[in-house]
Amino acid sequence: MIAIVDYKAGNLTSVKLALEYLGVACEITRDPDVIRGAERVIFPGDGAAAAAMEHLNELGLLAPLKDVVAKGTPTLGICLGTQVICDWSDEDGGVPCMGLLPGKVKKFIAPDPLCKIPQMGWNTMKFARKHPLFDGIEDDSEFYFIHSYYPVPESRDLVMGETQYADATFASAVGKGNLFATQFHPERSGRVGVRLVENFTKWNGQC
Repeated sequence: MIAIVDYKAGNLTSVKLALEYLGVACEITRDPDVIRGAERVIFPGDGAAAAAMEHLNELGLLAPLKDVVAKGTPTLGICLGTQVICDWSDEDGGVPCMGLLPGKVKKFIAPDPLCKIPQMGWNTMKFARKHPLFDGIEDDSEFYFIHSYYPVPESRDLVMGETQYADATFASAVGKGNLFATQFHPERSGRVGVRLVENFTKWNGQC
């Protein structure tokens, strides 16, 4: 069973529908015991870093999320769930985050008035390295994005895929051991996104 973590950050139903389409058992949950006992965990989210960290603390979900990553449970972060696994976000005046992936989160700077922030729509991702979650997906495939901030991992080794937008070539997919995360929304990204989700449902957490 896959636990979809509900921490009041939205983006839950589309993830659940993608898993149901694949015939995979899943549950939207705030229960720490369910999260700790899940075979895999998806940590999605839309919104802002400060509110996300506040809700994670209020709901007592920081410890179980850190526990599942520490014990090797395959874990997938999506969008805001990718940003708050870092050490720090520049959003909301600066927010200490979860520290599961060394790095920080920065905001796009528009190079000209025609460049819209947030990035909202389709953009390509170029592979930075091989990963089991990319099996059957072509390099430079398009995924769906909606965000104003992006992760900046501490080490190049943590960057799995890259995308160019505004002033940055940024890490649109990051990973460390059994933890993998995408700034884009695979569950909203058509065929290639569904393939990435399917790969996650079969991934043993090793790469």
